[in-house]
Amino acid sequence: MTTEELQVTSVEEPVNAPGRAEMPVEGRAGADAVSGANEFISWGARSDVGLVRGHNEDSFLLRAPLFVVSDGMGGHAAGEVASSIAVETVGELAPGTADDVLLGAAVEAANKAVIRGAEEGIGKPGMGCTATSVLIEKNHVAVAHVGDSRVYLLRQGTLVRITHDHSYVEELVDSGQITADEARTHPSRSIITRALGSDPDMYADHFTLEVNTGDRLILCSDGLSGMIPDSEIESLAVSSATPQQAADNLVAAALTAGGADNVTVVVVDVLNDGLAAEARKRLARGAAFVTGVIAAMLAVVALISFAFIRSEWYLAANGDTVAIYRGINGSFLGIPLNELVGTSAVEVSDLPAAIQDQLKAGIRVQNEDAAFETIDSYHRQIDAEAERAAQIAEEATAGSSQDGEAADGAQAESPEETAAEGGE
Repeated sequence: MTTEELQVTSVEEPVNAPGRAEMPVEGRAGADAVSGANEFISWGARSDVGLVRGHNEDSFLLRAPLFVVSDGMGGHAAGEVASSIAVETVGELAPGTADDVLLGAAVEAANKAVIRGAEEGIGKPGMGCTATSVLIEKNHVAVAHVGDSRVYLLRQGTLVRITHDHSYVEELVDSGQITADEARTHPSRSIITRALGSDPDMYADHFTLEVNTGDRLILCSDGLSGMIPDSEIESLAVSSATPQQAADNLVAAALTAGGADNVTVVVVDVLNDGLAAEARKRLARGAAFVTGVIAAMLAVVALISFAFIRSEWYLAANGDTVAIYRGINGSFLGIPLNELVGTSAVEVSDLPAAIQDQLKAGIRVQNEDAAFETIDSYHRQIDAEAERAAQIAEEATAGSSQDGEAADGAQAESPEETAAEGGE
């Protein structure tokens, strides 16, 4: 490779790739790259034929929130047919929510579709494929998986593989006979123990996991995981800013490592797990509930207060006369808590001073009838006082008349008495 070629390669190196990627991914024949985003997730994907194979048997589906990767098996004009049938069938039958059981059923239906396709002459007998799918719904991810394609979860800089390979070497790893790194180069690494296209009773692994904002999901064929170790996948995934950059960098690393197989990588970032919105909804519902309870309590208090106020009666002055009021003698926020029910002819000034003072604050009575009775008693009291005053005045007048007559009589007798006294 010349110096000029090295310079060009350096310029075309995928963004944020640690070190220098020797193999550029842009502009390669047969390569496919797609990216997109919505309110909750963003994604990027790249598929490449690799450096050894003559055609690409991998297929992938990006139908947010559903993502599928399938690695075809069966040779030219067969593996790609099987993987294409698989992703199309899963796309058609996948649920609308993160239901792993239904997603697993879609993968199992894809298995039967691949078998039926071979029987009907679509592709070749014996063709097959893997199928690894995820469906993301806010903070829940449904996973359905068959074969040795993988799903990884990158969380806070740590990569975890969340699917289990259905392969011979994975069984050796599980039994402790070889390590994961040895499995990548083992002579029997291509032996798949479960795949779509052979067994009508094949079943898919399926489960659900929770994700959070900032998590990154990686779906890939074994063209990636078989070429570079998980530690390098983690390093590249951590250092890539966007899903498309991550997909590009991972494919570039697989090509740089030899590109012995088709390689497909789909990267999905969780932008919004919906938890904050759900928390706001719960808070709003809680606030609405508390507000409703308070409003209900206030309404009850208001009703009780209104009923209490309506049950109260009192007498008070209405100008110069005594009147009947319903409610309480006062106001709240400038609103009177009473209403004038009736008036009377009883003059306040005609009542005793003590009653006049009581009328200023309001004289409470039991009900309207009691109010009228009290006013009648005031009438009787005033009338009685008037009669008593008239009687006293009459008596006083009569007494004055008698005293005058007695005085006149005494004055008339005085000359006679004088004459008598003189005769003597």
